[in-house]
Amino acid sequence: MDILRKIEKYREDEQRLKWEGSFVEYLDIVKEKPWVAQSAHSRVYNMIKDAGIEEVDGKRRYKFFDHQLYGLEDALERLVEEYFHPAAKRLDVRKRILLLMGPVSGGKSTLVTMLKRGLEAYSLTEHGALYAIKGCPMHEDPLHLIPHHLREDFYQEYGIRIEGNLSPLNVMRLEEEYGGRIEDVRVERVFLSEDKRTGIGTFSPSDPKSQDIADLTGSIDFSTIAEYGSESDPRAYRFDGELNKANRGMMEFQEMLKCDEKFLWHLLSLTQEGNFKAGRFALISADELIVAHTNETEYRSFISNKKNEALHSRIIVMPVPYNLKVTEEERIYEKMIKESDVADVHIAPHTLKVAAMFTILTRLKEPKRGDIDLVKKMRLYDGESVEGFNSVDVAELRKEYNDEGMSGIDPRYVINRISSTIIRKEIPSINALDVLRSLKEGLDQHASISNEEREKYLNFISIARKLYDDMAKKEVQKAFVYSYEESAKTLMDNYLDNVEAYCNKNKLRDPLTGEEMNPDEKLMRSIEEQIGISENAKKAFREEILIRISAYARKGKRFDYNSHERLREAIQKKLFADLKDVVKITTSSKTPDEQQLKKINEVVARLVDEHGYNTASANDLLRYVGSLLNR
Repeated sequence: MDILRKIEKYREDEQRLKWEGSFVEYLDIVKEKPWVAQSAHSRVYNMIKDAGIEEVDGKRRYKFFDHQLYGLEDALERLVEEYFHPAAKRLDVRKRILLLMGPVSGGKSTLVTMLKRGLEAYSLTEHGALYAIKGCPMHEDPLHLIPHHLREDFYQEYGIRIEGNLSPLNVMRLEEEYGGRIEDVRVERVFLSEDKRTGIGTFSPSDPKSQDIADLTGSIDFSTIAEYGSESDPRAYRFDGELNKANRGMMEFQEMLKCDEKFLWHLLSLTQEGNFKAGRFALISADELIVAHTNETEYRSFISNKKNEALHSRIIVMPVPYNLKVTEEERIYEKMIKESDVADVHIAPHTLKVAAMFTILTRLKEPKRGDIDLVKKMRLYDGESVEGFNSVDVAELRKEYNDEGMSGIDPRYVINRISSTIIRKEIPSINALDVLRSLKEGLDQHASISNEEREKYLNFISIARKLYDDMAKKEVQKAFVYSYEESAKTLMDNYLDNVEAYCNKNKLRDPLTGEEMNPDEKLMRSIEEQIGISENAKKAFREEILIRISAYARKGKRFDYNSHERLREAIQKKLFADLKDVVKITTSSKTPDEQQLKKINEVVARLVDEHGYNTASANDLLRYVGSLLNR
């Protein structure tokens, strides 16, 4: 019953928001809340801005797009800053069609849908409120009633610029229904809705031979000709085309570049002058944002056609590339799985990450710098700390190619393969190896992949498999270490005590006997050798650690196990090296003894409790790592 109460409350809220009054009363609202008279572009920009803006590393993140679009922060920032913001300020950009260009399943349709749903919700808020002449099929701006010769005076008094002319139907209604008295015209608050065709429209081209221009601009209602006597009587015209209905909001022009030329001609006038021609009437004003989307191949074909030159300058192209961050790609898969009927299937840790690694590798372009390979590039793009590289290197890598992310494997393909794995496997659990196997099999069935690409992608699957092998070994070895973090901390503290004594040329005191001892060179080297620190480089490495500790101390921060990536890696490897034989024997034994069985059960329990596995996937992991260690 809770959902019924919510429906009732929503209906009551909407009823409470409804308003109707005279034009005079509407002007009082405009005086108090001038934003009700903002343009369509301004409303879209303010909707995005009001959802919240966050500064991250000098870049703006718009919260409006959170939880739906992942890894597209740069593209979205550019879209808002280079199109919506200047368009909201009435700059010339608003006289352009917004064309989103990107690869399939890259998020273009999701982005447009978010804008449409966002506008619907925003029109219910105070700052998104808009009003229209009552009974107008185009939800016309009431300020169009102000005669042209008084608009400058209106601007001086209200600070609002009026653009556009009164539509033919409202010109007639003003005379016939209101006797020319503008102040008596009824005005109502309207709520944008795609379903009710109020301020949001969608146009999709069909067969050019059968599709009528009336789908865009409306048409004559022949049943009323006898009543009104003329085709040029606006009452005999249905203002129900998508351009009519999308007035005051936005229209999505699906597959615009596949459209017949006659449909695109109407856009020339609408974008540049803010009006279009319909029937036997004067130009009809329309205030709407037109968004289209296409892929790169279609766009290249479109601009190469000389016939389309007039439209080229009326279009602003915004690239929407694929996401290039592994963690964001994981979130895309999680979202798609959550929305499916297989959300209850157990997906072992690292499964989606490994699939995401493969996908991102297919989208990245080979770095031009010799000191960076694709895997390092992938890690840097994902915000990981890679020794010897910083944010400046990442910025340089991003500048190497303008079209990075415009090709590669799309999320739908990966989620299809994950779905296939889930359906085929009888047990309700899948792991990274299952998905990699499925991705590999699917490449043979992928029609649009060339033989050369297939070979490259198979190599990426091998790379993803090797990366998973490392993750799997570390996961199991961590689980074998009782109180892993505590052991690591103890070992690190011991190492740091010795390093401090070595650098300061001091001796250590034995905690049990109290006698003085030299720093334990054997212990320090056993840790440093894990990450390839040579005998010649050990002094510099130890001094660097000491400098890092003092820098932390100056800032009032505590130097801990996670404060130095290379030292952390060395500590981990040292612990793992000491345990390797135990892990190897325990996991690979076909008939484990009582002690080994106890240890395996402990490890399985820890993998389940602390690492997110279930019993089946934890046992699969142990068997796999056992086979890896025995190779």
